[in-house]
Amino acid sequence: MKAIRRFTVRPVLPDPLRPLSDLARNLRWSWHAATRDLFRSVDPGRWAATGRDPVRLLGSVPAGRLTELAGDRDFLDRLDAAARDLDAYLTGDRWYQAQTDRLPAAVAYFSPEFGITAALPQYSGGLGILAGDHLKAASDLGVPLVGVGLLYRHGYFRQSLSRDGWQQEHYPVLDPHELPLDQLEEPDGTPAQITLALPGDRCLRARIWLAQVGRVPLLLLDSDVEENDPGERGVTDRLYGGGSEHRLLQEMLLGIGGVRAVRTYCGLTGHAAPEVFHTNEGHAGFLGLERIAELRADGLDFDAALEAVRAGTVFTTHTPVPAGIDRFDRELVARHFGPHAELPHMEVDRILRLGTESYPGGEPGLFNMAVMGLRLAQRANGVSLLHGDVSREMFAGLWPGFDPEEVPITSVTNGVHAPTWVAPEVFRLGARQIGAQRAEEALSVGDSDRWDSVADIADQDIWELRRSLREQLVLEVRERLRASWRQRGAGTAELGWIDGVLDPDVLTIGFARRVPSYKRLTLMLRDRDRLTELLLHPERPVQIVVAGKAHPADDGGKRLIQELVRFADDPRVRHRIVFLPDYGMAMAQKLYPGCDIWLNNPLRPLEACGTSGMKAALNGCLNLSVLDGWWNEWFQPDFGWAIPTADGAGTDPDRRDAIEAAALYDLLEQRITPCFYERGRDGLPDRWIEMVRRTLSLLGPKVLAGRMVREYVERLYAPAAHAHRAMDPDSARALAEWKARVRAAWHGVTVDHVETSVTAATAELGTTLALRVRVGLGGLKPEDVEVQAVSGRVDEEDRITDAAAVPLKPVGAPDPEGRWVYEGPLALDRTGPFGYTVRILPGHRLLASGAELGLVAVPSEDVVEGAGLLMR
Repeated sequence: MKAIRRFTVRPVLPDPLRPLSDLARNLRWSWHAATRDLFRSVDPGRWAATGRDPVRLLGSVPAGRLTELAGDRDFLDRLDAAARDLDAYLTGDRWYQAQTDRLPAAVAYFSPEFGITAALPQYSGGLGILAGDHLKAASDLGVPLVGVGLLYRHGYFRQSLSRDGWQQEHYPVLDPHELPLDQLEEPDGTPAQITLALPGDRCLRARIWLAQVGRVPLLLLDSDVEENDPGERGVTDRLYGGGSEHRLLQEMLLGIGGVRAVRTYCGLTGHAAPEVFHTNEGHAGFLGLERIAELRADGLDFDAALEAVRAGTVFTTHTPVPAGIDRFDRELVARHFGPHAELPHMEVDRILRLGTESYPGGEPGLFNMAVMGLRLAQRANGVSLLHGDVSREMFAGLWPGFDPEEVPITSVTNGVHAPTWVAPEVFRLGARQIGAQRAEEALSVGDSDRWDSVADIADQDIWELRRSLREQLVLEVRERLRASWRQRGAGTAELGWIDGVLDPDVLTIGFARRVPSYKRLTLMLRDRDRLTELLLHPERPVQIVVAGKAHPADDGGKRLIQELVRFADDPRVRHRIVFLPDYGMAMAQKLYPGCDIWLNNPLRPLEACGTSGMKAALNGCLNLSVLDGWWNEWFQPDFGWAIPTADGAGTDPDRRDAIEAAALYDLLEQRITPCFYERGRDGLPDRWIEMVRRTLSLLGPKVLAGRMVREYVERLYAPAAHAHRAMDPDSARALAEWKARVRAAWHGVTVDHVETSVTAATAELGTTLALRVRVGLGGLKPEDVEVQAVSGRVDEEDRITDAAAVPLKPVGAPDPEGRWVYEGPLALDRTGPFGYTVRILPGHRLLASGAELGLVAVPSEDVVEGAGLLMR
């Protein structure tokens, strides 16, 4: 029989055990080993059975056991120590509080998904895990972040396999009352709600749930409330589910509703109001519209409000391909805004123009969320150096006239939250070397001096650790594989072979990630005979553990999984290669430490960052990867291998796969397996151990989320906060009026004449030229512009590379024709082909970049011909 109503019955803890509830409901336990050990000791069997979830554990422990623990002096002492430790963590000063710069009072961080812990399954892949690691690192550093997301009642899907290896999706119902969440309440005890207006005089209401991530509150909006109609109740049903309108409503709720939730939370709790809003990918871009509406209600016009919002907004793009961006039909967006829907006092045309692809090759009928995100943010970044380059190329059309390298999108390379991803055994080895406190600081804040101490760890200790972690993975794989085969319909009598799957003394390769086509799950299968030889080599075998989910609508990805599964089912190799379904955080935390090699073979440059290899590296696993994402930035032969790429313009995809797969096999056969299996005089693989040591000491401090969040604070959050404070209403109005005046006059801005003190085609290094430039400003004044000389080496097509810009100064008053003369020196500081040009940019103290308006004036062809711009 099916229940007609569901309740969550919570345990009544004896008074001495009350602190257990506080410890369980602050998600710091998910990265704090001592707190997890405390919960494990409550009931080890139930701890494992409940998925290591303290809330579920406390809901299942018998009253007799609780009474027993309430009288256990040793347990109560440990509980008291854990409670005091949490209190000190939450209230003490940390890195952020020690900074002397005037940093933001608070930062609101919006993301469509957050991967905090398997006990709160609100993530699908790398974007969510990155967002969770960002919150945890911010907590460790004391950064006053407020996270904002949605609470999906079905989360992301659970994955299993059919008998023939086809992905099956299951959507378990999540009850918020059984999760580590608290409902935000009004002073009278009623649930706090926010409301969005929908077309047809309908409303979308959402409750606000609070997950406490260490020091960071995470607000999750939930539309499954009784006051909503059935359609609206289902808006937050599934992560990345539903059709186009469903996704639009999710993103409106996240962005617009998220800002309203932040305002509600700050009003109820006294938390500082955010000075900076960080949009993690375009899904949350509508938050800028809500903030514009707030300022318009305070008397600003649209343009002035836009400038004020942009000043305090940071936008992070994660996709390297246009197909990865959410785009909606303009008519669909228009229907959900305006007089009879949301933001009724805002002109719909102004909203639509923010998301219009108004550049060559754009589709004017679509509304682009990333384009809107960039137009609403004064600061933007990609998530690795290479991804920054790709993003500048991809969005260059928004800044016409500028070379891609000048497009104002910087990069902050992602990092990972080491306390979450480092195996306890690895931490204990480090703590034995430098002490527990210093080891914790090394993992959270990052300090190369502390990581250098890895050099002093004995080879034998490193090798024993690596074997122990590999052995744990073997046992985990067998357990998960057995469960998977039972789901596929196998009986116990058929599964005896699983006891021989994998070997704790064999080189182990891990490959686990989402399964879009560009990540090339099946590249390893390109030459099956050669792969089989590697797996079954009599002296130097390898074994491979594979995991990953395809999007429910991606049949191509599902076929890739089925192809891999069918190969792994072959009785000849199934003891050496396995596919584990339902990849998630719990599996990943076992997989990364237990592998010797982390394999990544995407199509370059389509991997924005690829943080799984970072997590593996923190556990002493070596990377074998295409030079893409973070690996392109930090690869060194000292601690890993690079798979050569065949990404020339003339290489078709099939041939490219063949070339890169052959390179992968060659690396495994000729360099990697010999390094792992060769033994030195002491019977240890000396070269391998040294690479593990270098991975930890050289990569360790770089790949930390603590390093990443510090960069966000110093390079993006602090400047955004300063810009926000400078953008008072009068300044916002003045800047908006100035931009309008500059845009209207720009057609008259010209470079009319350029002359130099040297006319020869060659000059000596160290020579300084005197430049004299005559310009027309089209009614603007010198204080409205910056005239620059741009110089550097030139390529065979006379394009300036490694350009340096030097401002020129106006001389005297305008001539009778209204032209101005600018002068300045130009140093010839590089040998070889050298060139320069002159350009005019808008200039204002409140601009973050000279390219911000996308306006530039350069010499005409006639001026260029007479200027002698090249020196060879």
